[in-house]
Amino acid sequence: MTDRIPSISESEWEVMTVLWHGAPKTANEVILSLQECTDWKPKTIRTLLDRLVQKNVVGVNKNQRIYTFFPLYSQDECQQAEAQSFIKRIYGGTVKSMLVQFIQEDSLSDEEINELRTILAKKQKKDE
Repeated sequence: MTDRIPSISESEWEVMTVLWHGAPKTANEVILSLQECTDWKPKTIRTLLDRLVQKNVVGVNKNQRIYTFFPLYSQDECQQAEAQSFIKRIYGGTVKSMLVQFIQEDSLSDEEINELRTILAKKQKKDE
């Protein structure tokens, strides 16, 4: 599933976040949303939208006088693809290596440790 989702840049991710929260949106709506939290020019944002359309990550509704843009993948699908790409690239594809490093490097609260145990127990039951 995640292999078919094209890789997107950090800037493109920002555009996708706007679209995931209330698509379809016109280019101007995307521009206004992004200009609230970035200093990007309208032309930059239009270029990012065009790139996402070319990558087949964003669709365009051309049936109206004003084009509207919408995501072709859910936020969850893109997050899973990004996570898999990261794990593959940085940790050789093994989740265990990543988890061990994070657990050893970060101090976890008792609550976080218990939450991780619960998640792992649920995963183990699901796989049985």
